[in-house]
Formats: sequence, structure tokens, C-alpha cells
Amino acid sequence: MIVSCCFKARSLILIGALVSGLGPGTLASAQERSFFVDLNSRTVTDLGSLYGRNITATAINDAGQLAGYHSLRNGLNPFSAFITGPDGMGMRDLGNLGGKLPQPYSSAYGINNSGQVAGDSYTAEGTIHAFITGPDGVGMRDLGTLEGSGEGHATGINNAGQVVGWAYTPEGFPHAFITGPNGMGMRDLGTLGGNITFATRINDVGQVVGESQTAEGNSHAFITGPDGMGMRDLGTFGDFSTAYGINNAGQVVGSSRFTSDGLIHAFITGPNDMRIRDLGTLGGDFSDASDINDAGQVVGRSTLTPGTIPSPGAYHVFITGPNGEGMMDLNSLIDLPEGVILTNAIDINNNGQVIATGIPEPETYALMLAGLGLIGFIAGRKKSEVRI
Repeated sequence: MIVSCCFKARSLILIGALVSGLGPGTLASAQERSFFVDLNSRTVTDLGSLYGRNITATAINDAGQLAGYHSLRNGLNPFSAFITGPDGMGMRDLGNLGGKLPQPYSSAYGINNSGQVAGDSYTAEGTIHAFITGPDGVGMRDLGTLEGSGEGHATGINNAGQVVGWAYTPEGFPHAFITGPNGMGMRDLGTLGGNITFATRINDVGQVVGESQTAEGNSHAFITGPDGMGMRDLGTFGDFSTAYGINNAGQVVGSSRFTSDGLIHAFITGPNDMRIRDLGTLGGDFSDASDINDAGQVVGRSTLTPGTIPSPGAYHVFITGPNGEGMMDLNSLIDLPEGVILTNAIDINNNGQVIATGIPEPETYALMLAGLGLIGFIAGRKKSEVRI
């Protein structure tokens, strides 16, 4: 199975690049920053500069409240979940489920319009459990696990407080779950015939999307009916697909790979027609879609030129018009901070606000990587010269 989880899963590894090593992958991750974008005013706010620490925003509600995680000590581990006020203002730490050093970690991955936050956290016993808060992020509560076994991770929440994510079964397989309103009663969503499923998002009628292993061992995007009932295969362009977002009309977005050339493209479905439709790219070979709002505007990332090797510096954020029509480079629609390119969109709300990640412009980024690589080389040389 190809596990191609969205940013909400990928973002867990954006830590400690200059401490643990200086490889290109870790350098790229270390330099990604979170930005709050308001399309109405064309403004872009660097959340790290605003709050003076490493900020990773993962979710936004219609009031512009953000949720995610932030660094606690000098930009390094551990991380802790946060919520902001409207329009990304006023960050507040959410604490955790009792985890103590060296494991005080918590992270938020979903927020609804009342400010209820869902995510995961270490418990006092040293395991990771999914959590939900009350309105405005008050009062973190442990959601437990499937049949009391293993760990759990929450990835989305709707306006009724139904939470989705994945948790380990007693047999040791990760399975998608859904809860009832206000996070009550975790239920296994099953699979498309294989052993593994991950849920990523849920809409207000309780339709859940994600990725599941099929009986043949492939990874396919899925959608359920209301309240998580009846998992259905969304198919692929070729061999695999995964769904990252759903709106209240039931339109689904994600990405799928073509068998013929191995290229991955973003997709969208209709509200009643569950066939996936290629959204194309910004000119390159690759795109994937991360979220969709109720107007059908889709956000994600794409390469710009054919043959480009995917890397953080190679992507630009895209946004579409209603119903996924007319893919545009978001960087051309807003007033960017000097020297910054937005490379990935994480979430979009119904009021023209987006959270995205960005890095220095390509030329600056290349020089930075070269400089840090040289620092790493020199540090390695000095270490090798030490004699005891």
C-alpha cells in the first residue's frame, strides 16, 4: 500500500533539521513556514514572524480561527497544539492529555466553526490518543482508541463535533474511525477489502473521505454516506488515489496516479457524480489537491514546468474557481512578503482565507541550501578530526 497522507500527516516530521542532520530533505522541511492568506485583502501574514516561533497551521474555520502546532523551546521539539482567535489573531496553547517530558507532544489537525479542535496527544501513560476540545478550544478530552487497543490520531471534525481519523485495531492495523456528535463513541469505518484505512476529512452530514487498501492491496480514495455509513471506492486514474478534502455538497478532492506515465494529478468529483476528474496542473507534471470549500474552490500544489523533480522549491500553490474550474497560481493573486514563494496550500474556508506553507524564492533557497550544506560539510570534517 502506498501511504500518501496529506499535509496533516506529513507535517509531523518538520522538526530538528539542523540538529539531527543536514540532508536536503530535512533542510527543505526546516525552512517551510506557515502563512495566513486573505484573498479579499490580498494580504499574507507570516505566522512564525507574528508569534516569534515555529508555527505549523493545519486547519482553518469560517471565522479564520487557525489550529495546528507550535514549538515550545527555541524552535525545536517538543510541539504543542494551538488555537487562534478570528483571522489568525491571538494564539493560545491547548496543552496535552497529560504527557510529560520528554513526551509532552500534542498537535491539532481540525477545527470547526464553534472552535472545537481535534488532534492527537501523548497521554500520561506514554501513548498517543486522539482528542477533542470544547468550543473555542477549551477543555481537551481523550477520545480513546478502537476497542481499547493501540493509539489514535484525529484528522478532521465537522460542525456537529463528529471527529474522524485513524486508530489501531487489536490486530495491529490502522483503521479509519468516526465518532458521534461532540466526539462521543468511536466507530471503526472498515476498509475497501484490505487491512488498512485512513480518514482525512468529514463534512457536516457526516460523509467521510480518505484512503483505503483494497482486497487487491492497492490504495484507493473512498467516500462514505452520511454518518460514515457505506464506504465507496472513488477509483483512480490508473493505480492509486487518495482523498484529502470534502465540502458540504459532497465534492471530493485529492490526487491519483496515471499508470501510463506514473504522473500524479489532483482530482475533483461532482456532488452527485463520484467519478474523479483531472484538475490538471500549473504547467508541470505533478499536482495534488488538499481541500475544497462549499463554493467548490480547490487548493493544493503543482509544479510549473514539465520534467521538474518534485521538491519543496519546485511547487507553487494553486487555487481554482468554483467547481474546480480555472487553476491559478495563488502567488500571482496576492501581495507576497519579499523573497517568499507559497509552495503548498493546506486548507481553505468559505470566506476567502487560506493557510499555506512557503519558502524563500528559488534563487535564495538554492543559495541557502548550498550554504547550509557547506556548514554541514565543515562540521562533519571538524568532527572527523577529533582524536581521543
